[in-house]
Amino acid sequence: MKQLTGSEIIIECLKEQGVDTVFGYPGGTILNVYDALYEHQDEITHILTSHEQGASHAADGYARATGKVGVCMATSGPGATNLVTGIATAYMDSIPMVAITANVGVSLLGKDSFQEVDIAGVVMPVTKHSFIVKNVHELANTIRRAFKIAQTGRPGPVLVDVTKDVTANLADYEYKKPEEITPRTDTINESDLEEVAKLIKKSQKPFLMVGGGVVASNAHKELREFAKLLDAPVCDTLMGKGVIDGNNPHYTGMVGMHGTKTSNFGVTASDLLIVVGGRFSDRVIGNAKKFANDAKIVQIDVDPAEINKNIVVDASIIGDAKEVLKRLNKMIVQKDNKEWLEEVAALEQKFPNTYPVDILTGPTVISKIYEMTQGDAIITTDVGQHQMWAAQMYRYKEPRQLLTSGGLGTMGYGLGACIGAKMGRRDKVVVNIAGDGCFRMNMNEIATATRYNIPIIQVVINNHVLGMVRQWQTLFYNKHYSNTILNDAVDFVKVSEGMGALAFKATTISEFEDAFKKALDSGRPCVIDAQIDADDKVWPMVAAGQPISTCFSEEDLEK
Repeated sequence: MKQLTGSEIIIECLKEQGVDTVFGYPGGTILNVYDALYEHQDEITHILTSHEQGASHAADGYARATGKVGVCMATSGPGATNLVTGIATAYMDSIPMVAITANVGVSLLGKDSFQEVDIAGVVMPVTKHSFIVKNVHELANTIRRAFKIAQTGRPGPVLVDVTKDVTANLADYEYKKPEEITPRTDTINESDLEEVAKLIKKSQKPFLMVGGGVVASNAHKELREFAKLLDAPVCDTLMGKGVIDGNNPHYTGMVGMHGTKTSNFGVTASDLLIVVGGRFSDRVIGNAKKFANDAKIVQIDVDPAEINKNIVVDASIIGDAKEVLKRLNKMIVQKDNKEWLEEVAALEQKFPNTYPVDILTGPTVISKIYEMTQGDAIITTDVGQHQMWAAQMYRYKEPRQLLTSGGLGTMGYGLGACIGAKMGRRDKVVVNIAGDGCFRMNMNEIATATRYNIPIIQVVINNHVLGMVRQWQTLFYNKHYSNTILNDAVDFVKVSEGMGALAFKATTISEFEDAFKKALDSGRPCVIDAQIDADDKVWPMVAAGQPISTCFSEEDLEK
């Protein structure tokens, strides 16, 4: 046992937890921590982002890409509040993250001191737990608890706020091996498993829906075995991408607002819908009262609060998806649903998801990225049309290949997440796909990538408008393009070059191919400004609040 300052204890606890990378931005109240970090820079890499929001998104991207806990740090007041959007993003998508902030000294708390904010109170609704540490003797155990909470059960972000005097005070420190994080199994009831097995046995038209919980529990192998035994078509939510190989013949694509007609119509026609690790988001189910009305619905989820929250189900199993599927797989006899699979395959033939292939569009950009990375890249995205095209057109082979803000829909998320993902998976090509509206929000993080020569590829699908909002304005608001046109003098190539990146403009497919090849070969941060038409749209779609069975495409509007 030895005596260390609070700051040294923070660093030692990070080392205990196996943390190798931290994203952050220093300031007055957290200076002691950064001073302690200076002595351990050979053990913990710190990435100084351009903005604290970039640090929180980078920690999130690191966590999604690796499955480990992402860590970010910031100073008090605005430094801490700038983390909030990234924390909320991680919370909505159940991403394990620990955010460490410093606050003013205990004697200055509650006095509107310079850069004082009750950050633990601010983030309470968007964290699994938030702490403020006012006693140095409680610091080590609080940090250990934070890491455990972030990873236990349904993962999520935890904030630890430490007063400045605690970062300087001395306390005894003794190394502790991190507690093993065990999957939640105590809630898995044999009767629930048997009920689901019976429903599967009776079913003639089963459909399997895969959500982000399968990724979180590292259960994709068990899920793939389950799908094979079930002999059923499989769709996924945005967060479940890669759990089923996108080239699997039984895979029908994404379900929901911008899901395929095959998935939306198939789910509607099914007699048994099994949802694993999904929360029935409104963007997935559309009109809840008219969702899969002919099907018995089964929900498998680690969080009991999700059962019957958005959709009342016929059966449920509460527990870790990996453990639940292991047990279910032993109980199911191999099914043969040839006629049902043929019926769903006919839907796929009748309603292919097609886009023009001879001009530069969002879908052709994504298709070229898929082709030129051989489907092996990690793709991060911002939010909007480009996000949906990335979900539709890139065939993800494995989980943790698509990193995107699903629940919160955070514009500006992708570039920070791309940097974090590349730091966690240096062996992978990592590409961020953004719209021009999103890129404007946090494009300063290109300077972060160039500072450390992190070889990410930033593709801007540039239509000079806020594309998804414009799509809605076109379809539902009589083409009233209120504040969605971005046709101004900003030149992303010049801006990116000014921050030290290689940058290219592409207006044709061949120009894009040439630019992307150069980006792949460069070993440097690169930006490609891909110019597309302002009125390109994401098809198909379901109007807000409508049943997914009303899914329509451009041809339907012309009838």
